[in-house]
Amino acid sequence: MLESLSGVVLLVVIVVLFLIFFYYIPINLWITAIASKVKISIVTLFFMRLRKVPPKIIVNELIKATKAGLSVTSNDMETHYLAKGNVPNVINALISADKANIPLTYKLATAIDLAGRDVEEAVQVSVTPKVIETPPVSAMAKDGIQLIVKARVTVRANINQLVGGAGEETILARVGEGIVSSIGSSHTHKAVLENPDSISKAVLQKGLDSGTAFEILSIDIADIDVGENIGAKLQTEQASADLKIAQAKAEERRAMAVALEQEMSAKAEEARANVIQAESQVPEAIAHAFKEGQLGLMDYYKFQNIQSDTDMRNSISGSPGDDKGPDDKKD
Repeated sequence: MLESLSGVVLLVVIVVLFLIFFYYIPINLWITAIASKVKISIVTLFFMRLRKVPPKIIVNELIKATKAGLSVTSNDMETHYLAKGNVPNVINALISADKANIPLTYKLATAIDLAGRDVEEAVQVSVTPKVIETPPVSAMAKDGIQLIVKARVTVRANINQLVGGAGEETILARVGEGIVSSIGSSHTHKAVLENPDSISKAVLQKGLDSGTAFEILSIDIADIDVGENIGAKLQTEQASADLKIAQAKAEERRAMAVALEQEMSAKAEEARANVIQAESQVPEAIAHAFKEGQLGLMDYYKFQNIQSDTDMRNSISGSPGDDKGPDDKKD
């Protein structure tokens, strides 16, 4: 019984060791590599396992690169994989570039991949240009009419500018800016509608692909729609604003005039009150003059005659303050 149990344990141990051996030393991958005339040792495959690099990816891509005539080593692929790179994508891009006679080195391809760009797609765009459609761009001609433009931009990837070069968003922004500038310099919107390719020519001359990862091949105007009369709208709003300002200034002047009138009225009332107060003191002053001997009886009569003559003249001339005018006197 014990001998049978020990035999089973030994068999299990042998099986486990066998699985561990074939996991860390992938004989089948080594045989596949040898059959594909790729020189790689079993020790190299063993150390790939220890470095947590999947040997299957490295061997398959090494076979693919060797068959395509590329000079790439397994150590280069391991280094790129450990740097979180996409090894199959890089190898496919190198093969596509080699077939299309595009100068692309392994170092540049890995740099593009590590920069976060799809290097395989970049090579495809370099071979087959890509069309980017801009969102609707609104611009206003000098006559105040708004135009809404859509354009198609045909670009080709610039391999040497993929690392550090601006992307599609920059291309679209620059094209939109160029369209606005071109339409804004046109005297009338009709001139733009009659000759839309003038926008394309003006925009292409600005060198908008400078510092980007693309080369602009052409800019085609896909659609132009006439929008609002922005100029008339702005003039209307300006006139309304000017009217409100004028009304506010007029109200301010009216308020100042009312305040000034009230101030003058108050001063007139104050002066009238002073006159009345002074007149009320005249009899007292006359009495005091009589008492002090400063005013004689003849002087007083003469003063009364002058006052009577003054009242008569005021009555005849209809001076303000009289109850009756000249016509009333006749009646």
